[in-house]
Parts: sequence; C-alpha cells; structure tokens
Amino acid sequence: MIMKKTILSVFAALLLAVPAVQAQKVNKSAILSKIEKSDADIADAKKSMKAATWINRGKAFYEAAVEPTKNLFGNMEPTMVTLTVGAPKSQGSETIGNTTYETWVYPYFTVYFQDGKLVAWKETTKVVEDGIAKAFEAYSKAYELDPKTASKVKEGLTQLVNYCKQLGDVSYTTHNFTDAGAAFAQAYDMELHPAYNEPEPMLLYNAGVSMTIDGSEHPESFKQGADYLSRALAADYNDSEGRIYYYLFHCYYGQREENPDMLLKAKDTLLAGVTKYPTNDLILQGLMQLYTSEKNVGDPADLVTLIDNAIAADPSNIDLWFGRGRIFYALKDFDESIASFRKVTELKPDLFEGYYYLGLFYIFKGDDANQKFNEQQFNNQAAYDAGLKEVNAIYMEALPVLEKALELKPNDKDTVYNLKQLCFRLRDEEGVMAKYEKYNALHNQLKDE
Repeated sequence: MIMKKTILSVFAALLLAVPAVQAQKVNKSAILSKIEKSDADIADAKKSMKAATWINRGKAFYEAAVEPTKNLFGNMEPTMVTLTVGAPKSQGSETIGNTTYETWVYPYFTVYFQDGKLVAWKETTKVVEDGIAKAFEAYSKAYELDPKTASKVKEGLTQLVNYCKQLGDVSYTTHNFTDAGAAFAQAYDMELHPAYNEPEPMLLYNAGVSMTIDGSEHPESFKQGADYLSRALAADYNDSEGRIYYYLFHCYYGQREENPDMLLKAKDTLLAGVTKYPTNDLILQGLMQLYTSEKNVGDPADLVTLIDNAIAADPSNIDLWFGRGRIFYALKDFDESIASFRKVTELKPDLFEGYYYLGLFYIFKGDDANQKFNEQQFNNQAAYDAGLKEVNAIYMEALPVLEKALELKPNDKDTVYNLKQLCFRLRDEEGVMAKYEKYNALHNQLKDE
C-alpha cells in the first residue's frame, strides 16, 4: 500500500512538472525547408539520378502530410490530447447524422470526442497540398531508378498506406464520404506498387461504400462508387453477406436518368448477387423494388424462375429455399413462402430461423385472411363463425412452429412476443389460454431484463 501511494505521488509530481501547452505547434517552416532542399536536389542532374534523393523526398512529403495530426489516435482522452497537441482555440459541439460530438478546434484540425474519447478528426489546414501523392511519386521514382531499394521503398509506402487508411476511417466517421472514398482508394492503389504488392480489395469496397452513401446527397458520386466497387469485384472481393452487389446496384441505379443503360446494369448486378447470396434481404428488396417500380425491367415472376432453376441444380441448398420463401413473401404468395420454409426445416431441423420465419409466414397468411374476412358481409351467425374458424385455423398452424423455434432458441424475445400475441388472438381455442398466460409471463420477465 505504501509503495502504491509512493508511485502515484511520483506520477502526480511528474504531471505537475510538465509545462502547460498553450497551443498547437506545427513547425511548418522547417518542413517546407526540407521540401525546398529536395526540390533543389531533384533539379540537380547528378543528384536526381540517385534513388536516395527520391527516398528522402518521399520522407519529406510524408512528414509534411502527417505533421499536423501525427500525434492523434483513437480513444485518446481529452487530457492526453491537451498534453500532446496543446490547448484548442475553441470548443463546441457538432451533430453528424444522429450523433452529437464534443469538438475542439485547432489551427490545423478539429477533433471529435464521444463519451470522453477521441473518435475522429478533420484536417482543416495542410502544410502542403497532395503531400501523400507527391511522396508516392518520389518513392516510385526511387524504385524505378534502383529496384534494389524495394525494402526501403516498401517501408515508406507502408507509412503512406497506413496514413490513408486512418484518414479514410476518420473521414467516414465525420461523414466526409468523398474524402473517405478517395483515401481508401489511394491506399489500395499504392498497395499495387511492385515494391509493396499486397493489395487489399476491401479498401476498394470501403471506398465504393463511402461514395455510394455520398451519392444520396451528391448523385455525381455514384459513378465513382461504381468504379471502386467494380474494381473490388474484379479483384475477387466479396463481403460475407454480398452487400457489395447491393451497393453497386445503387451506384448504377443512381445514374439511370443520365444514362438509361444503367438500369439494365443495376438489374444484372442484383441478379448476379442473388444467385450467390439468396438470403440477403437487401438484394431481394432491391430486386423487388426494381421489378415493381421500373417499366420494361421484367416480370417479378422471373425471380421465381431464377431461384427455381438454381434449386433444380442444387435442391439441398438451404439458402436457395430461404431466398425463395422471401421472394414469394414479397409477391404476397404466402402458400409458396410457407412451402419454401417447410423445406428449409426439413433440410435442417435444428435451424431456428427456419421455424421462426415459417411461423411468421403462417401469421402473415392469417393476417391476410383475417383482413379479407373482415371485409365480408355475413347474413347469419353460422356463416360468420365458419369464416372465423377458417382464419383461426391458419393462425393455429403458426403455434407449434413458433414453439419449436423457441425450443431451439430459448427466451428469444421476438419469438416470445409473437407467441404471446398469437395466443391472445387464439385464447378461446382449447388449451391456448394457458399458453397465453405462460408466454405473457415470460415476455414480461424478458422485458425487464
């Protein structure tokens, strides 16, 4: 205990000994002097033929690019930011999307805090323009002059790539999507250099997603987004859920007014995606949107043919049956949705999602029948009771299916809620009131957890 107190006392003394930092300091003149010297060196006929001259130039421009933000990193606490880069000129707040950040404004950048941690920054003033691009050009020239410098060039390129990745991340967080897209793409292009040669197609995907999002406000960004995403696919990139096809669809679809041919490319992109990722709801929703809102795109029934042909070639593919059920749900053909998910449960009896969605589709079918029932006019009580019995019989089909889902995934809140609602609807059926009480009590218990 005495030792701990002594250590803490020494640490406190060290903190007190640190002089207060008054403001952010960037030695711009010294950095520019290095670049001026480099300019003179490459203008010299003899020096310009040496790889070392260009490597030094790459280092100078890299330093110029990163100098203002080199001491920033994620999750820094405000105290550490002050100690590292100085006191801000001003403080405030900024709402980006649905998130409000505390902001500190410095001469060269603004930092963004959330929950007492630094999460992003935005550079507002540069030491030099295009520092990263000029550094890359310099390293490329060094390698061209002497390929034996590959290890030194790669070391420099690694710094450039890491900076661009970081810039992409913080720009995305602050919704500067064009900057994010450009940074991710620049990182990828530098990775293609023969001295580096470790390209990460995910960077192109990140760039494409950034530009797709930006396209909602600036439609001109869709073209660049399509280019990035197409390149990612050409480089064999696929995210685990196939979202790349959905984003690429939006990029093509967003250009349809300027170029009607893009509508067909949007369709082909989704069709390619759905064959590989038939359970992706976004792709399925995009297809249904396309087929139902655009003329001359095709008959929604074509989607059924597409899936059925795929199933004929691979009848045990659960994902295809899952996708088939979702497509028929979108077409409001509940019987075929139910048949598809019955097949899912046959192929994989221990799959929670199979029983859960099968139960939902029985409920949807019951809701549809109930709506039609309520729109009818009945001449006598017997006809009314007979109609109501038919509707409840559909709902009853959902009960054992959802109970099986709950057995596979105990205490799942959505399943319990649906069972509670279903049993209340069917409470007059034999034995169902006791089930309602059971699931209502469980729902209340889960709600409080």
